Amino acid sequence: MERWTRTMIRYRWAVVALWLAVFIISAAATSGLSDLLTNRFSLPGTDTHRAEEILEDEFGQKTTGSFTIVARGEPGSAEELVPEVRRAAAAASRELPTSNVASVRPVSDSVVSALVVSNLEPADAKGFTDDMRAAVGDVGRADVYVSGQAAIEHDLDPVFERDIRVGEFYIAIPVAALILVFVFGTLAFLIPIVFAAFAIPTTLGIIWIFANFMELTTYLQNLVMLIGLGIAVDYSLLVVHRYREELAAGKPREHAIVRTMETAGRAVVFSGTAVAIGLGLMLAMPLPFIRGFGLGGLFIPAISVVCALTLLPVLLYLVARPLDRVRLVPRRILARREDEEGNMWIRLSRSIMRRPAIVAAGTAAFLVLLALPVLTMEVGPGSNRGIPQDLEGVRGLNIISEEVGEGALAPTVLVIDTGRPGSAGDPAVQEALARLQERLAADPEVASVTFDPASERFVSPSGRYLQLQVTGRSEYGAPSALEFVERLRGEIVPAAGFPEGVDVYAGGGPPAGVDFLDLTYGAFPWLVLAVLLLTYVLLLRAFRSVLIPLKAIVLNLLSIGAAYGLLVVFFKWGAADWFGLISFDQIEGWIPVFVFAMVFGLSMDYEVFLVSRMREEWDETRDNVQAVSLGLAKTGRIVTAAGLIMVAAFLGFVAGSIVGLQQFGFGLAMAILIDVTIVRALLVPSAMALFGRWNWWLPPRVARIVRVQPSPLAPRAHRSAATASPGGR
Repeated sequence: MERWTRTMIRYRWAVVALWLAVFIISAAATSGLSDLLTNRFSLPGTDTHRAEEILEDEFGQKTTGSFTIVARGEPGSAEELVPEVRRAAAAASRELPTSNVASVRPVSDSVVSALVVSNLEPADAKGFTDDMRAAVGDVGRADVYVSGQAAIEHDLDPVFERDIRVGEFYIAIPVAALILVFVFGTLAFLIPIVFAAFAIPTTLGIIWIFANFMELTTYLQNLVMLIGLGIAVDYSLLVVHRYREELAAGKPREHAIVRTMETAGRAVVFSGTAVAIGLGLMLAMPLPFIRGFGLGGLFIPAISVVCALTLLPVLLYLVARPLDRVRLVPRRILARREDEEGNMWIRLSRSIMRRPAIVAAGTAAFLVLLALPVLTMEVGPGSNRGIPQDLEGVRGLNIISEEVGEGALAPTVLVIDTGRPGSAGDPAVQEALARLQERLAADPEVASVTFDPASERFVSPSGRYLQLQVTGRSEYGAPSALEFVERLRGEIVPAAGFPEGVDVYAGGGPPAGVDFLDLTYGAFPWLVLAVLLLTYVLLLRAFRSVLIPLKAIVLNLLSIGAAYGLLVVFFKWGAADWFGLISFDQIEGWIPVFVFAMVFGLSMDYEVFLVSRMREEWDETRDNVQAVSLGLAKTGRIVTAAGLIMVAAFLGFVAGSIVGLQQFGFGLAMAILIDVTIVRALLVPSAMALFGRWNWWLPPRVARIVRVQPSPLAPRAHRSAATASPGGR
């Protein structure tokens, strides 16, 4: 690290020039990134995926790329509206490539609906929504709505943009700027901003390369910017704070930078690796939607580490001193903050050391209590009730739901593969088909079954495939709809008795929800196990200790469990209503996965910062109480400030109007808040006080395996009086 840092300083102008070139190239590449990202949501290897393939190849449609035109007139006017709606649907269909009008029918005495199907993905189809609405025009004296999944996604796009803009520009950025100014106290608060300005575009430039070959989600940009800002702040705070310490100790500028990178820089390397493990392992999930986030989660900490090892020491050398001369906080506050004997953190650490068992037991019990509601957590694939209800697409959906059932927007589609062309009319197939329809109609969840043997919409031109549309009484994400899919696949289809060689695939809304949850939570336990094992090995090498990595993992799991529990309390049990949020029975299925990966990575960030400094003090003093006290005193403020900035960033999601993002932001914010207050400030130091000198135990055989120096315990005869206290046992 010393040789590397001196090389960076020696060639500082070349480093700056190289980063400027990377920035320009990345900025040029990312200007076209949005066009390569998509909202496509595929479920490879599932029944839903196979059904969608057949529908696209044989029927020229997708269950998710269709539009529904809804017209509501006076009671008794439905029959008169049918010709007008047919005309409007034909006009709308001409605006949508690959589309045709599949049906026009009255759904009540005042409501008529038309279905326009296409083989476009919702991400592609939604761009034609405005043209279709203009083509529909007026339909007599009826109120007309263009709905469907693609139309609702189109209507949601500006809502997403507004919510993210409000969250970033009115909450996250102002709060982050205020905390940075207070913590740095000088114009040096610009260093994390410069850091982020290089790391984030570079990461997006790399993602642009992958986006040409992979299916990546639109919201990946927001994740990279959010995590990138947080990591830039974390690393800059740690490094600049340590650099100031070395200068205050009287070291020359270059020597201070070298010493900073040997200590804080080393912590940054291990921290970035821990974050990359937590986020990058989402690449192993079987859903492209989640794998995209894993890609961003892998590269943003990796690029940030490279930036910290190259650009950050150069910034310290070139601009840190001039920026530090411009104070933004009164000198007396800065002086009081740097007083190691009188600051709040040293007083807190000494209080903990006097009663470590009480503090550890009390905080651990509190976190377990917060985590208990997770036993009642119910995950689901999402719901249209969790989005603003005043959008045109949602209003049209609600009219259909009132008349037909909430499952009308995303019905179940059964695709029957008879095995060979022309066999759709086989008597055995037809008899089984009749039994299937009979059993479907008898199910309490089914509102209607639609099938027309004379229509090419239901029988493929080759005569091999058939499809039935099953409209449910409940919305696609409701528990009753998901339970229906289990009955459908496990009981109803087998009881129909189709001949040997005939396959039946269930796709559409509810089956897609079931397959999404099965894929996600079939892989999630393995993701958790892999993260825990790899993180343990990494921290074993970073801290040169057997017990500290185990403690870190257990405490991180407590933080995440408490955040899960609070999600249930707020959104399922109704506490969200007190704060103007939207209560909802289910937690969207992707949220626990993302909260685990992101919180585990970021929590390890703070763990590495805190315990690395404790390890450094232990190496110098072999005094556990002194090591824990000084480690907390010197990094507690930095870790807390970095965590509060992340909390502010995540609370920006909570300010939005979409329940899924509210749950996501709330879960992340609570997990980080718990981690940097209760866990890092109270539970970590109290646990380390209880472990005493065994914190630093590393058997020689283990040390050889992980290729580090063994960590001998301090001989009892050489321990200071401080270590004779209960906390130093």
